[in-house]
Order: sequence, then structure tokens, then C-alpha cells
Amino acid sequence: MLLFLKFLLIFSPSQPQLLPVTVGDFERFVNATQYITDAERYGWSIVQIDVYRYRTEWGAFWCQPDGLHPPTSKALPVTQVSYNDAIAYCRWAGVRLPTYAEYWQLVKFDTRPIRSDNQGPITSVDTFNVVGNVWDITQQKETKGKVRLAGGSLFCSPSTCHGTVAERELFVDSETANIHIGFSVLTD
Repeated sequence: MLLFLKFLLIFSPSQPQLLPVTVGDFERFVNATQYITDAERYGWSIVQIDVYRYRTEWGAFWCQPDGLHPPTSKALPVTQVSYNDAIAYCRWAGVRLPTYAEYWQLVKFDTRPIRSDNQGPITSVDTFNVVGNVWDITQQKETKGKVRLAGGSLFCSPSTCHGTVAERELFVDSETANIHIGFSVLTD
């Protein structure tokens, strides 16, 4: 998590820190633990082309998010990870996922521009606001196995999913991965 020391200046020092997990962070976790993600176990995952179009892609997982190519940078947010994968990472790193309410409370301190409104591609975590870019997995509550996503993705606009507002409700199951789903963690 050394890549994120620069983020400490963005957020309020009296609050826990909300840090997006990068491809590099997740790679260190996988190398240390030999962890296999849900997408790898299934052998495929969802690759969104835009908010309305997607394809099921064999071989899509965290180090080949589109099913064909590796990420262009280790500073990109890790994607093609599920809630189960995020929890395994948190246990290893000694951090935790934010609740939905904590996520929205902490992103108020991030004043960088939001990457949404169908602006592509996914960008480095230090370039844009935590909100947007990719959806963030939040801590699961008693929602019958459903996991609430926060923050929207680069495809979210007011005329589509509009996930960059706290009032938006989007749930997935604990095994779902997608090229536009990642996660941020809280550090105290």
C-alpha cells in the first residue's frame, strides 16, 4: 500500500483513509498468498463495453480484465474482483472494506474531478476522484447475500446508471466480478 502515501494528503487527517486497491497492490497479495479469484475459478467474467452492452469473456480476471490483455499500468484500480476476493485481500492486508455510508462520508474529502459520464478508459487511481472510474464494493450487510456497490463507474451519467450519487442502489452477489468493479479499503 506504499503507492497510496500520496493519497494521505487528499483526505481529512482525522478520518480513516479510503484507498483504492490497485493492480499492483492486488498482485502483491496474489504473489504472497497464491490466491485464486472467483473469476479465475469460473474461467470467465463480464466485460462491459458501455453501460448497455457487455460480453461474457473466457479468461477475464484481475490480471487480464478484458479477457485478452494485461492492464496497461499497475496503478489502475484492480477490477474483475468479487466481494469474496476483496474480503480475502482485506484479511491479508489488515484493512477493511468501507460500509456504504462510510464510503460516501469519506469521498467528500476527495476534490479531484469525477470520471463518469461515459468518459473512458479506466484511469490510474491517482488521476481522478475515488467516485467514478470503477464501482467500489462495500461491506456486506444483512441483505440476503447482496453486496452494494458505491461510486459508479466511468459509464455512469445522469441519463444511465447515475451511480455517482449516494441515493443510487446497485447490488451484486458476492461472487460477481466485472471489468468495472473494484474496491477501496479503509485504513485507520
